[in-house]
Amino acid sequence: MQLNNKVALVTGAASGIGKRIAEVFAQNGAAVAIADLNLDGANAAAREINDAGGKAIGVKMDVTDEADVDAGVAQAIKALGKVDILVSNAGIQIVKPIEEFSLAEWKKMLAIHLDGAFLTTRACLKDMYARGEGGVVIYMGSVHSHEASKLKAPYCAAKHGLLGLARVLAKEGGPKKVRANVICPGFVRTPLVDKQIPEQAKTFGISEEDVIKNIMLKETVDAEFTTVDDVANLALFLAGFESNALTGQSITVSHGWHMQ
Repeated sequence: MQLNNKVALVTGAASGIGKRIAEVFAQNGAAVAIADLNLDGANAAAREINDAGGKAIGVKMDVTDEADVDAGVAQAIKALGKVDILVSNAGIQIVKPIEEFSLAEWKKMLAIHLDGAFLTTRACLKDMYARGEGGVVIYMGSVHSHEASKLKAPYCAAKHGLLGLARVLAKEGGPKKVRANVICPGFVRTPLVDKQIPEQAKTFGISEEDVIKNIMLKETVDAEFTTVDDVANLALFLAGFESNALTGQSITVSHGWHMQ
């Protein structure tokens, strides 16, 4: 099992991509702290893992709140002994034209995606560095870390920003055996994406079917959504990779939508 004796903290893991990553990590030997703003959801996801023979705890965490992040990471370390792997996955989506975004909405988007990545990284790095055993940080980027789409100004800005954070961490953390990479999925059929379909249909004046066919899947090679398993299996590969040969990189999993 690739992650035996490892401890992972996954944010936004009560549902969707984060939950599946937590499950796959647990199936491959890791103990997992499921961090989420929704504590009931985090605890429920942890129970499912424990009932299946894995080891997990739920942790309440607002990734935009410095004290909450520090307390949540401390709770995970107290319960599970350490944090070897951080998956910064928490995120939301708001779609509208630039001129219609309020400053509060812009700040909220950047706070969750980018501030959250910074705060959780800082908290986990202190443990990784102190133990001297290295570690792995995985950021959940997007094809929008490389591409732009209408109606997604703050999302694209934040996801682009994760590339810079990962590359700096790769350089700083490399001598201390800490690796940092960014997963860049295409559209994954989660509640976050399902919510966008009618929103974009209304904004563009097209059908929901056309949103899926001509916006979300238009540039893929096979008109298929990326799946949570696609993303979780890539996260497992990155978490289990054992050297600095693979660090500071963004890896796209998008059915060919974006090719590097």
